[in-house]
Parts: sequence; C-alpha cells; structure tokens
Amino acid sequence: MEQRPFWKGYLKLSLVTCPIALTPVVTAAERVQFHTLNRATGHRVASRYVDADTRETVEADDIVKGYQTGPDEYLALEDEELDSASLESLRTIDIESFVPRDSIDSIWFDRPHYVAPDDPVGEEAFGVIRDAMNATGTAAIARLVLYRRERAVMLHPHDRGLVLWTLRYGEEIRDSSPYFADIRLEDGEHELLDLFTTLIEKRLTPWKPSLASDPVQEHLLEIIAARKKGKRPRKSKATAPEPPTNVISIVEALRKSIAAAGRKR
Repeated sequence: MEQRPFWKGYLKLSLVTCPIALTPVVTAAERVQFHTLNRATGHRVASRYVDADTRETVEADDIVKGYQTGPDEYLALEDEELDSASLESLRTIDIESFVPRDSIDSIWFDRPHYVAPDDPVGEEAFGVIRDAMNATGTAAIARLVLYRRERAVMLHPHDRGLVLWTLRYGEEIRDSSPYFADIRLEDGEHELLDLFTTLIEKRLTPWKPSLASDPVQEHLLEIIAARKKGKRPRKSKATAPEPPTNVISIVEALRKSIAAAGRKR
C-alpha cells in the first residue's frame, strides 16, 4: 500500500526551486509486531516515565531534555532552545555542493527516503536536476532537519525520482585504522586468485529482494499460525556446525567448492 509522504517542502539549487515530498523507503508495516503483556491477565502493559529518586510518575508536560554537567547534575534545556540550534528553514533542501557518486562509502548511509515532485508545475525542474546528476555521475549534498535533528543528507537519482539518504555524523563513525592496521597487504598467489575469481563467477546471480528475505519472520508467522489453531510447534534445537577434522590446502578446498557450485547450477 502506498504510504503518505511524511515530509513536504522544496528542493533548491541556486535559483531553481521545486516542491517535493519525502517518504521513508523502509517500512516495518509487514513485520511481525509484538506487544508486552501481563502473563497473569493477558492485558497489555503500559510504560511510563518515573522519577529516579521519588519513584513518582512524571507527566508528559514535565519531561525535558537534560545535559549532564557532573555527577547527578543536569542542565535542563527547553524545546525552544533546542529548536534555535536548527536550520532557519525547516522546509527547504538547499543543495550546497556535489560529489562523485561513488566517493561516499556506504558506512556513512543512515536512512533512505524516496523523493518525488509534489506538484506537476515543478516536475520539469525536478527532472532536470535528476538528469544532470545522472549525466555527471554525481550526488548532491545538503542539510535538512529530520527527526528533530539537523542532518547532512545526500541525494542521488533512482528510477524516475531521487533517493535522499540521511548521513551519519562524523563523530559516530569509528576510525578503521585500529581494526585493519595489522592486516598484511600482500599480492595473492596467482593460482589462488584465479580459483577465487572462478568461484565468485559461478556464484554470481542477479540481485533480487528475496536474497534479503528474513527467515526468522517466516518462522514466527508459522508459530503464530500454529498457536491460532491451538497447536504448539515443536522446539527446534539449534546446533553449531562441527569443525572440520581434516586439514586440507586452500587450493584443494577451492577446487572442491568450484566443482560443487558447478553441480548446483
């Protein structure tokens, strides 16, 4: 089912502006959803904020953001103060610059959103911006307030529209050096490289959404269906694979893998 846009505003490049609508790419509507219940009564359990010291319930109007300044010391900030730190325009994506599309590592990507024109009058300008990025192999960088926070965002062409990715903040990304520094950089043996390349080619397949299917979701639906019929599905015992007892060379293992891949095809 088509989802209604959750954000409407304008895409601006220099003096060109067009109305757009954003819709999250990811949806949880089809996933199995659970509620927390009281086992004794079967009623849903409600959650509420409680004062850590007095143990009394805190009303919604009395909840504020707090910045810790010391042990058990906090500075309360009101919503107006937090909003003042955001962009002046909350409804305009003003493209600041362009970067080569393949120069942004995927570790920076956070949440994807579909971007589509929101008015037939602005479709021409929208299409020109999209086609220009396609022709130059670039992505646009801008800033936007989403989910109550100012975010750097990247836009790139997708199908007939655009996809907007919110980007992770710089301080959220760990430096990879401590994790990869000790890995040796050596040229692979020619025979091994050829064998690995052959194995990859034999397992090469076109991308399709089913490759990212969720087996846990399918098993949960089976359990729910069985419980609806008054049955209790048998518990499956997860077993870890036995470690290999015989040591074989990498070349021999690759050759056996290639042969098995060929038989599967």
